[in-house]
Amino acid sequence: MNKTIIIAEAGVNHNGDINTAKELIDAAADAGADYVKFQTFKASRLVSKSAQKADYQNTNTGNSKESQLEMLQKLELSEADHYLLLDYCKQKNIKFFSTAFDLESLDFLKKLGLKLFKVPSGEITNLPYLEKLASIAGEIIISTGMSTMDEIGEAIAALKKKSTAKITVLHCNTEYPTPFGDVNLLAMDTIKHKFNVAVGYSDHTLGIEVPIAAVTLGATVIEKHFTLDKTLPGPDHAASLEPAELKAMIASIRHIEKALGSAVKEPSNSEAKNIVIARKSIHLKTDKNKGDVIMEDDMEMLRPGDGISPMQFRALIGKTIVHDLPCGHKLSFNDFVG
Repeated sequence: MNKTIIIAEAGVNHNGDINTAKELIDAAADAGADYVKFQTFKASRLVSKSAQKADYQNTNTGNSKESQLEMLQKLELSEADHYLLLDYCKQKNIKFFSTAFDLESLDFLKKLGLKLFKVPSGEITNLPYLEKLASIAGEIIISTGMSTMDEIGEAIAALKKKSTAKITVLHCNTEYPTPFGDVNLLAMDTIKHKFNVAVGYSDHTLGIEVPIAAVTLGATVIEKHFTLDKTLPGPDHAASLEPAELKAMIASIRHIEKALGSAVKEPSNSEAKNIVIARKSIHLKTDKNKGDVIMEDDMEMLRPGDGISPMQFRALIGKTIVHDLPCGHKLSFNDFVG
């Protein structure tokens, strides 16, 4: 059974508070996630002073006058915070992960010892970023929100020029929350076959149905935002799962992994015992005497299925019975001549 890698995306839902960040790690570990992921950036290296917030950020923060820079400055984690969170993840037996949004942050994550690096959707057209990431990554995940197939191909090509690291491409939509009609989940399979890469899904829909469906379609990585409380102030809380929902999503994915099984159709170990109970055998519908020739109207198909299969009933027509048999008798080949 292939195990789906599940990344619990804490992102900036710590609201700049280290204790909240630790509580998010607790929730992710309790839910059974493989990774808990944060975001590493220097706001001044990420956005200009004039950069506006997205519509969903204005809605979710309730502050349309605040610039994107002002919002992000309140959500930065310090380098010291990263070391504390990395150590706390080790204590909780969950892998620490973070997305870097600028070149200096890439260097810092490398310094932290990270091998897995992620290209966020907003950086997929940032060639200097892609080249830098490729030069230090042991494994690469690319998120493809807002991207065309050509842009995905160009990003993969840029990464491969600098790295031989395994690349996994995540289908994604960057609207928070993503309308179900805009998910276009089948595009994940298109990406897989066009670029011959492992694929996954980074989800921003409400609820847990879509990431579960993505696993049935072949996602090897699932990334999902979560929070301690959807009503907290901040840009991403409203489109995130609460801890109980995260736990339910992961449990459902683990069930689906088992249910997918293999491509072989055969009776399972659990159902084999029901074959005799549910199937039928050939029985006599009337009393028969020794020397009688059996005809089609003499037979009926009844449970249990531990006698002659009804698939063979035509082979019995015209056979001679070797001894007297009562109505309801379950026939066997020993009942006939030859």
